[in-house]
Amino acid sequence: MKPKMILILALTATLLAGCSSGSGTNTASGVISAYLNAIVSQDETAATALSCAAWESSAVTEVHSFDGVAARLENLSCSEGAVEGESTTVSCSGSIVATYQGEDRPIDLSGLLYLAVQEGGEWRMCGYKQ
Repeated sequence: MKPKMILILALTATLLAGCSSGSGTNTASGVISAYLNAIVSQDETAATALSCAAWESSAVTEVHSFDGVAARLENLSCSEGAVEGESTTVSCSGSIVATYQGEDRPIDLSGLLYLAVQEGGEWRMCGYKQ
């Protein structure tokens, strides 16, 4: 009986450790990566949950901008700039590839600078920095 209990405890600890570190959304760059994944997956719920209150309606618009196309992320990598108060910028490389009528149309992400803000103690996507 003891070996079974030890095995169960070990498996539970492993599962809990995986849950706490799995999403990577505790960083500004992790939130932006997750937001981009939500957009191409057309997951409106996740995109708005990852957004600041002021950006939620824009997140819905961005999700629906991929209606009618298949989209995927390729070679996504995001990094944070300097934190200024409760905000920071995040730059990403890679692309969103939208497939429409059998043709791949890449959208380069390196030309965009994302704005991430602390809201409710968590980083959130809150638009683009110009």
